[in-house]
Amino acid sequence: MGFIKAFTGALGGTFADQWKDYYMPRPNVPATAALFQAVPQGENNGRGENTKGNDNIISNGSKIVVPEGTALITIQDGAITGFVAEPGGFIFTSDDPNSQSLFAGDGIIGQLAKSTWEKVKFGGQPGSQQLAFYVNLKEIPNNKFGTQSEIYWDDAYFGTQVGCITRGTYTLKIVDPLLFVKNFVPAKYLQPEAPVFDFADMDNDAGTQLFNEVVSTLSAAFSNYTNDPSKGNRISKIQGDQIGFAGAMSQAVEEAYQWKTSRGLEIVKTAILSIEYDEDTKKLMSDVKKADALSGSRGNSFMQQATARGMQAAGENGGGAAMAFMGMGMNAAGGVMGGMQQASTPSSYQPSFGQSQQASAQTSQVDPTTKLLEMKKLLDAGAITQEDYDAIKKQLLGL
Repeated sequence: MGFIKAFTGALGGTFADQWKDYYMPRPNVPATAALFQAVPQGENNGRGENTKGNDNIISNGSKIVVPEGTALITIQDGAITGFVAEPGGFIFTSDDPNSQSLFAGDGIIGQLAKSTWEKVKFGGQPGSQQLAFYVNLKEIPNNKFGTQSEIYWDDAYFGTQVGCITRGTYTLKIVDPLLFVKNFVPAKYLQPEAPVFDFADMDNDAGTQLFNEVVSTLSAAFSNYTNDPSKGNRISKIQGDQIGFAGAMSQAVEEAYQWKTSRGLEIVKTAILSIEYDEDTKKLMSDVKKADALSGSRGNSFMQQATARGMQAAGENGGGAAMAFMGMGMNAAGGVMGGMQQASTPSSYQPSFGQSQQASAQTSQVDPTTKLLEMKKLLDAGAITQEDYDAIKKQLLGL
C-alpha cells in the first residue's frame, strides 16, 4: 500500500492535464496554518472508493497533488501510514506492489523524515482508505512573544544582572513533519472534516502552549545571546540581529522543551518590536556609551581636540599659553612650560651657580625621548607651533 509517482513538479503538462479528479490542499489556508485537509478537486469528485464523501478521505485509485512548500501525510487509526514531501502528482493504491509509503527527497526535510519514519510508521496492514492531510513546510509567521514584567539574566559584558520588558514576533518552521504530527498535533485535528490547525487561532491550545514556553525561556534566550562572544556580548545588537537572536531563542526552547528533537519545530527569525530596560540597566548602558567614547584611539583623538580647543580659547580670551595647560597633568604642564621657557631664554643670559645646578638637576631627571614624544603629540594636536617644537627639541638634545 502506498503511492506511485505520476509526475514531478507543479501541476501542469500533458499528463497532469488529463486528471479530471484529484485531491489538493484546501483553498484559502492562512499563512499561519500548520496542518490542513486534502480536499477533492475536479468534475468527478465521487470517483473511487470514497463512498462516504468526506473531503479528506482518499481511497484506492485516488490521485493527489503535493505542491511546493507542503508535505502530504496519510493516517489510519491515529497512526501515520504514508509521507510525501516531493512536489508532484501521485496515485494512491492499496494493491500495487510497486507503490511506496515514503517519498521524502534528498533535502533536509527528507533526511529527517527518513530517520523518523522507522519510528512512527504504521505497524500493521493499512486499509484501502486513508485520511489525507498537508503539513506547511514554509516559514510560519507572526508567532508572538512578550512579557508583562521584567525578565533578568546575568550579562557577560556588564558583569552583572540586567533586566527588561520586551515583546516581539518570531517565524516558526516545521523541520520534521512526522514528529510534528505524531507528537504535537492534538487528535481533534487528525479526524475526517477536521478544522485547520492554525497557530494564530486563539482556541488552539497547542499554539498557546508554544507562546507560554517561549516566554518562560526568554531570560535564557537573552543570556545565550549576550554571553556568546561571537555576538559581541552586546544587548544593543539584539533588535537588529533577527537570525542571531532567533538562534539563541531556538537553543533556549530546545534545552527546556525539546522543540526540534521531539516536536520537529524550530525558530527561524525574530522581530523584537520593543525593549524597555529597567532603570539600573539604563544607567549601565549610559556608562558604557561614555566609556566607549573615551577608549582607545577615539579617546586620544577627543583629548587632542579638547587640548587644541583649550589653547585656542585661551588665546582668544587673553589667557595666554598657561591657560591651555590647565587641563593637562601638572607634571606634564610644568615640563612643557619649563622647556618652552628654557628654549626662549636669550643666549646672553647667564644663570647664577645655584640656578645652573637646579636647571641641570631638572634636566637630568627628564627623559628626552619621552618628552619629545609628548611634544610631538601637542604639535600634532595644534597645541604648539612648529617653532616651539623645534626650540624644545634643540633644548632637550643639547643642540
